[in-house]
Amino acid sequence: MNANVGTIDRVFRLVAGAAAIAFGYMGGLEAPWNMVAIAAGSVFVLTAAIKFCPLYAIVGASTCSKCKTSEG
Repeated sequence: MNANVGTIDRVFRLVAGAAAIAFGYMGGLEAPWNMVAIAAGSVFVLTAAIKFCPLYAIVGASTCSKCKTSEG
């Protein structure tokens, strides 16, 4: 598993994920939407923490300029 999430992308994911989780817990959304917000936020935080996004891998994208690997 190669990293494919760059620094700016990681910061965005952490901030957006934390905000979605907080919004889901603090209110403003009716069930089941609060759980959707918490789940989506958790995915954002997880992908930022492990520096890997499965969706990026599927479409061949990467925001990590230092993480490019040479394929032979």
